[in-house]
Amino acid sequence: PSESSVIKRVAYEPIYLTHLSKTLGIKGIKKVYLHEPLTNLRKVLFIQFEKNVPATEIWRALYGASSLASAIGKYVIAIDKDINPENSDAIFWAMAYRANPAIDVKILKHRVPYGPKDQRVPGGEDSTMLIDATLKNPMPPIALPTKIYMEKAKVIWDELGLPNLTPESPWHGYSLGDWSDDWTETAKRATDGLYKENGKISEKLKRNDVKPNSSIRDIKK
Repeated sequence: PSESSVIKRVAYEPIYLTHLSKTLGIKGIKKVYLHEPLTNLRKVLFIQFEKNVPATEIWRALYGASSLASAIGKYVIAIDKDINPENSDAIFWAMAYRANPAIDVKILKHRVPYGPKDQRVPGGEDSTMLIDATLKNPMPPIALPTKIYMEKAKVIWDELGLPNLTPESPWHGYSLGDWSDDWTETAKRATDGLYKENGKISEKLKRNDVKPNSSIRDIKK
């Protein structure tokens, strides 16, 4: 990392958070994160939101962040609070599954360049991409065991004297809104050793008139 960028980041992030939350009065912002390694703070900016923030507030924040300083914010990305902005895998996951490029991406032309200029464009003029990578509707849960099971697994791991763990978010499963009590009961049967009962229940759902990958909610029991 650059020494100057690391120092500037301490000041820039609060400046952006204050501008968006106080000056513009945008609700639901949890954090502003400027990416530093290689990109030098100015090119990639993340705005982290609380749950259930209206789309109008998210887009106000995206446009507001891109317009505060002409050289900052080539890529401005809105993410949910469960997405760690320092984890590139989490960022790509959010962009892949929570953003529809045809709806959730805007391009702003005629931006002031910073750094090496693009010789293909007169004056090296740059542009900005705004991306809303927040959750728009309920989705299936994270495909990991829930927190209680992962914590128990860690206890066993430590008792066995295995190497120290370095967990990354998400390290346990959690709901993203699309959940059924039936699934909770199914998981409990499995952990109670009644996995054969789960198999019998699944067998009863077998149908010859249903297309592969159909939602189980569309199938009458």
